[in-house]
Amino acid sequence: MDLANGIIVLSILIFSAILHEVAHGFVAEQLGDPTAKLLGRLTLNPVKHIDPMMSIALPLLLIISGSPIIFGAAKPVPIDPFNLKEGRKDIAIVSLAGPLTNVIIAVLAGLILRLVPLAPSELLSLLTLVVRLNLLLAIFNLFPIPPLDGSKVFSLILPEKEANAYLSFSSIGFFIIFALLLFPIGGFSLGDFVFNLLNFAESFLLP
Repeated sequence: MDLANGIIVLSILIFSAILHEVAHGFVAEQLGDPTAKLLGRLTLNPVKHIDPMMSIALPLLLIISGSPIIFGAAKPVPIDPFNLKEGRKDIAIVSLAGPLTNVIIAVLAGLILRLVPLAPSELLSLLTLVVRLNLLLAIFNLFPIPPLDGSKVFSLILPEKEANAYLSFSSIGFFIIFALLLFPIGGFSLGDFVFNLLNFAESFLLP
């Protein structure tokens, strides 16, 4: 991937991750927690959201290395669970808001692709990237591995003590994810699983 395309991919990824985080904060506010709003995080200003490692360094490294999977994240929006009305249930709803936002973005881009098939090829390529990167963000974030959003949803089925112990793995969660991507276990490859889900989702959205 050349530098120009790499910058385009990184830009789409950053903007999509920012919308993902703003969605968390917006839904949290609706459920009683104004923390994100009070800290100025309900904004599209990238300065407020960019994390040097997760927003730039990691995806840039994946792009430069030619990785088939490109992943990144914005700085997490702060949530105070004590302000939420229904505890863990509301935390799960707030967590789902991010991936759902990425799915909505992908669906909208896919609709434009289908409705405007004769658009310039550059625009069609850009919209295809928007679909794929947002689907990747949604798929990754729904994995039940702390600190990803899916872990907050999965924790709902656990008793509170076990849920807290499970979520405490957040500090090493990304190491677990990369280990699963790099080293298939028992014939299971997380990378292949992601691609299969991505291809399945794309079959509905891409012309």
